[in-house]
Amino acid sequence: MKTYTFIDASNLFYGGEKSLGWKIDYQKLLDYLRNKYSTDKTLYFGGVEIYSFQYDYIENKTVPIDELEKYLTEIVKIQGIKMSEGKLLLLTRHLQRVRFYLKLQKFGYCLFLKPIKLYEQEDGTTRRKANCDVEMAFHLMMEKDNFSKALILSGDGDFLPVLKYLKSIGKEIVILSRSERTAKEIKQFAGDNFRDFEYLKNLIRTA
Repeated sequence: MKTYTFIDASNLFYGGEKSLGWKIDYQKLLDYLRNKYSTDKTLYFGGVEIYSFQYDYIENKTVPIDELEKYLTEIVKIQGIKMSEGKLLLLTRHLQRVRFYLKLQKFGYCLFLKPIKLYEQEDGTTRRKANCDVEMAFHLMMEKDNFSKALILSGDGDFLPVLKYLKSIGKEIVILSRSERTAKEIKQFAGDNFRDFEYLKNLIRTA
C-alpha cells in the first residue's frame, strides 16, 4: 500500500517566513517527503485570493489556479494604471502567490485551494481566513482505502477524531509539524510518530 501526505498550509506555515524564521524550498520539501517517507501523493490544502473571479464551486474541487492567474494578470494589465499604489501592490502580491501555487503544481503537489474570505472585526479591521480543516479531513477519509500510511503536516487538534479513526482501522499516522503550533493532544496521540518540522531547516530551506 501507499503513503499519502496531507499538508494543512494554514496551520503549518501560519505567519509565513516571518513566523518560521527561514524560507522553505518546496521542491526540496517534496523531495524529502518522497525520499524519507516514500510518499506517493502529496495533497496541499490552502487559501487563495480570487477577487471577483467567477468559478463553479460545485463543479470544481479546487480553485482553477491556471485560470485565476490569467484573470489576475489581465486585471493588472488593463486596470493597473488606474489603481492606487497600495491596491496595485496588494494585487501584485496576491498574483505572485498564485504563481507560487502554479510552481507547487508543477513540482507535483496536488492542490486543493479555497477562496480566502474577508471578515469585518469589531474594531473595524478586516481579517482574512481560509480554514481548510473540513476539506483536508474529507480527503483523509475519501483516500483512506488508497494508503496504508498518512503523513500529516499539521498540528491542528481538530483532526484528532479523524486520525484516531484511521489508526483504529490499521493506518499508520505520522505527524510532521512545528512543535510550538502542535496541539498537546496531537503530540500525545502521535507519540513516537511525532516529528518536529523545525528539524528540517537545514534540509529544506532555500539556499
